[in-house]
Amino acid sequence: MRQSKLFTKTRKEIPADEVSKNAELLIRGGFIHKEMAGVYSYLPLGLRVLNKIISIIREGMNGVGGQEVLMSSFQPKENWEKTGRWEAMDDLYKVSDSSGREVALGPTHEEIVVPILKNYISSYKDFPVAIYQIQNKFRMELRAKSGILRGREFIMKDMYSFHNSQEDFEEFYGKMKDVYKTIFQRVGIGHLTYMTFASGGTFSKYSHEFQTITSVGEDTIYVDETNAIAVNKEVFNDEVLGQLNLIKEKLVEQKSIEVGNIFDLKTKYSAPFDLSYTDEKGEKHPVLMGCYGIGLGRLMGTVVEVLSDDKGIIWPEAIAPFFVHLLVLGEDKEVLEEAEKVYESLEKAGVEVLFDDRREVSAGEKFADADLLGMPYRAVVSARSIKENGIELKKRTEEKGKIVTESELLKMLIRESFL
Repeated sequence: MRQSKLFTKTRKEIPADEVSKNAELLIRGGFIHKEMAGVYSYLPLGLRVLNKIISIIREGMNGVGGQEVLMSSFQPKENWEKTGRWEAMDDLYKVSDSSGREVALGPTHEEIVVPILKNYISSYKDFPVAIYQIQNKFRMELRAKSGILRGREFIMKDMYSFHNSQEDFEEFYGKMKDVYKTIFQRVGIGHLTYMTFASGGTFSKYSHEFQTITSVGEDTIYVDETNAIAVNKEVFNDEVLGQLNLIKEKLVEQKSIEVGNIFDLKTKYSAPFDLSYTDEKGEKHPVLMGCYGIGLGRLMGTVVEVLSDDKGIIWPEAIAPFFVHLLVLGEDKEVLEEAEKVYESLEKAGVEVLFDDRREVSAGEKFADADLLGMPYRAVVSARSIKENGIELKKRTEEKGKIVTESELLKMLIRESFL
């Protein structure tokens, strides 16, 4: 893509009403646009990142047999009354039409997916089943001051699994732990993310959160760095530590952001809708359930929070909007022609490239924008690089670049971008 054709522009000023780093950098870079507190639109660069995150997550869900659906955002009031959450859920958006009929704007989809499955599963032979979607959710968030980490409207991957035995559920639940670890590794924050034991509430003894270490996190966890697990502050006591074989003195207190969670729902949502199955003997049993969530914007915002520096964003290669940012410096004809040639070669080779071909922008501004936007590699064509018979190539994380030939550039970027 030619940067001169990109309708968004970078901004030097920090948005006055934003206090989070992720919102500041993403708005300045033109990745997102703020509509109101807790509500953001994704612009071309931001949507490219989001779609790459979605692709990684979708691959993980499909890999464990998940079937993708898209469920209604409008949810019947009566379904929420059956589960008792119409009155109990404080952050539920309730919408009325002109006839006075009330519906919920979906913050989650247990009240929809269970009635759907009731139409299709009834025998022990139908299991296991895993249904997931990637969809906008709505929650009446009163603390919407953390950019895309905590929104009133947000995009979420939510999966629901259905089982005819505890053993079957536990096997699938174990697979999901591994899938989540892989997802966070692939998006670049696996080294900072810990599976964290948290309260299971009314469902079970424990749920599992995936918490990413950062000083700006809202959660407090206690990390066993040797075993790569942690305990949330709300369940941090001697009894829990004993059950988990953790030694209090070896745990490190950290601030963190929750980027995903998985729950054992047991029959909490299947029972109200009488979702059941018959076994080999014809006897009826309630269906067991699990749920597995990842907030996509929250994950994207966390990456920005933990993988940025004082110059801008540092995107991991797997989710960067473009793999390389190609800059042309100066108005010399030879320089412009060489830059066009390099751009065409990269495009032809299938390397994702953002070409800063803007003519009215100074070299300093181009370098600053490249650092702000944070592509993994920066390639510069200038009079100096041509004089040295090449292109200057630099990783975003490196201080200095090196001159490489065009053929070396292509080989290196093609190899790296397809690893």
